[in-house]
Amino acid sequence: MFKISRLAALLIGSALISAPAFAVEKGKPFATVNGQPISQTVYDAFYAEQKTQGAPDGAELQNAVKEELVRREVLAQEAKKKGLDKKTDIQGQIELAKQAVLIRTYLSDYVRANPITEAQLKAEYDGIKANLGNTEYKARHVLVEKEDEAKAIIAKLDKGEKFSELAKQSKDPGSKDKGGDLGWSSPNSYVKPFADALSKLKKGEYTKAPVHSDFGYHVIQLEDSRPLTPPPYDQVKPQLQQRASQQQVENLVKELRNKAKVN
Repeated sequence: MFKISRLAALLIGSALISAPAFAVEKGKPFATVNGQPISQTVYDAFYAEQKTQGAPDGAELQNAVKEELVRREVLAQEAKKKGLDKKTDIQGQIELAKQAVLIRTYLSDYVRANPITEAQLKAEYDGIKANLGNTEYKARHVLVEKEDEAKAIIAKLDKGEKFSELAKQSKDPGSKDKGGDLGWSSPNSYVKPFADALSKLKKGEYTKAPVHSDFGYHVIQLEDSRPLTPPPYDQVKPQLQQRASQQQVENLVKELRNKAKVN
């Protein structure tokens, strides 16, 4: 039901990072590898990241995080010895990584400071319910490129040929091998010409004229219909929350982008 924006998911999808409770004296290195210190800040951030991914708190995790950071430091030192950190493309990747952390933190703070209200979520739920309507339909269709092809299919249906057999010539790869079956869907799942034609059919009927859309020409058959019962609000509330947060971030990015001066 809910399609989440790739951009917004990337920007706010990561868990927030918080420092563990046992952090030692600030300013003191957590460990030193070949004379190079690993800061407590780096340790705290990595430890907290592991916890957000489900790792249990405790001595085992502390030791595992220490070992991992030591391994990383050893490898990073070797990379620097070879001058890899001086390469232009590597410097660009490092800058992008830093930028991603700043962006994620900024957007997380923004979402936290501007929480989505219960009223907003319920309004969104009511809007989706209204848009879905009260009925869903089980339909089949054949999609062809030319109107004459659709008319020929209708003529064959009139002569008693099976819809499922004629659907094999459909150019819709998702349904042609299933006899044109589209399953159960509400009208808003389809483009408007298709939805309008489908809602006018009675059970067992097919369209007597080709239905034109941006995809081509459809011949549609209504197999059945039934009352549409949407899931209760509490069941979809987490999805509504996620969708609202994603939209909130997209709106913020759009607003900031429109204000930006780009030469």
